[in-house]
Amino acid sequence: FGRSRGGFTTKIHLLVNAHGLPMKTEITPGQTSDYLGFDLVMADNLPSPSVLLADRGYDGDCIRANLIARNVLPVIPMRKSRKKRIGVDRSLYRLRNLVERCFNKLKNARRVATRYDKTAESFLGFIDITSVRLWLRHLST
Repeated sequence: FGRSRGGFTTKIHLLVNAHGLPMKTEITPGQTSDYLGFDLVMADNLPSPSVLLADRGYDGDCIRANLIARNVLPVIPMRKSRKKRIGVDRSLYRLRNLVERCFNKLKNARRVATRYDKTAESFLGFIDITSVRLWLRHLST
């Protein structure tokens, strides 16, 4: 996938439910824009969320228009270079820590954190296996 000074890089894109569990995972090369990851994650026939919390990498007029067309409230802080100022609900945005905690739980699996896999398919497969472990742990409690 993507190449950087330290070697190959990969971005993991997650769609997480209200419990902080992964619903959809996709990977893209490290140099790819977050816009592409948004299209991949939201392309499925999963039920649309009522609110989408994302970081500023996903701030774009096309993404906001897509979400509004689906009746989804976008809670995305604006990029510093944005000309049209758009406010964000800070109390809702605080819930985005669920996504970061999900990344942390996924990266507890050393194989996900360091990406030992040569092919993108095997790496994504192991991310999915780790996601299933998180779901099973949640369902057993």
